[in-house]
Amino acid sequence: MSKHHTVRRHTPRSLAALDTPIVSLTAYTTPMARLLDPHCDLLLVGDSLGMVVYGMESTLAVSVDMMIAHGQAVVRGSQKACVAVDMPFGSYQESPQQAFRVAADIMARTGAGCVKLEGGQEMAPTIEFLVQRGIPVIGHIGLKPQAVHAHGGFRTIGRGSEAEQVMADALAVEKAGAFAVVIESTMEPLSRAITEALGIMTIGIGASPQCDGQILVAEDMLGLFPDFTPRFVRKFANLGQEVDRAVAEYAQAVRTRTFPGPAECVGMPKAD
Repeated sequence: MSKHHTVRRHTPRSLAALDTPIVSLTAYTTPMARLLDPHCDLLLVGDSLGMVVYGMESTLAVSVDMMIAHGQAVVRGSQKACVAVDMPFGSYQESPQQAFRVAADIMARTGAGCVKLEGGQEMAPTIEFLVQRGIPVIGHIGLKPQAVHAHGGFRTIGRGSEAEQVMADALAVEKAGAFAVVIESTMEPLSRAITEALGIMTIGIGASPQCDGQILVAEDMLGLFPDFTPRFVRKFANLGQEVDRAVAEYAQAVRTRTFPGPAECVGMPKAD
């Protein structure tokens, strides 16, 4: 008699129980989710898809419908990792009630395990409102891409007096009930101090090796964007070069009529 082994998907609670650093990457499509899922504890359907998938200059034009469509794709392609979906710009800042309607829609239509939203003290009432109504929330402090214009561009956060505000944001997010917080592009000593101060998980991106987990944009760490690599990214592969080589080889095969060959055709007469 055969036995069926059901893979249990990570939840916010099981992530908190891990005794090793949380492994997290972004995912936007089913094929990529299938590749990443065996190795990751958390997959984030980030609004970075606006830049990575759609070629936008920032995340600001990403819509809720886009996040839901890609969230559905990633949930379908994964079995083990907890899936988090970003709440895009303008979908939650107006009021806690607006945020709940959008978050509930995202979770109901995607099957994701939680949502992520940017903001510190100013978003604490919204986080609390969501958590009290059954929506698990990941916070996001430090560099907040949706506030890139207010930040004055993509830059490292937490120098000088700015550090006090970032720490206050971290504490406010925890007190509001978020189960984890992403710390982005923030000075290492400050990121380490936040991790030591909080009882919830910290997930770093350009932060500190002492964070409770790390996240990167998968396409960055795979080397699919050769023109620009953020300082905090380590390339674990150079797939952009491999794609270029493969496409050049394909183009040559088509132009010289060596593709398709007998193996790729049905009923092709054998050569004399």
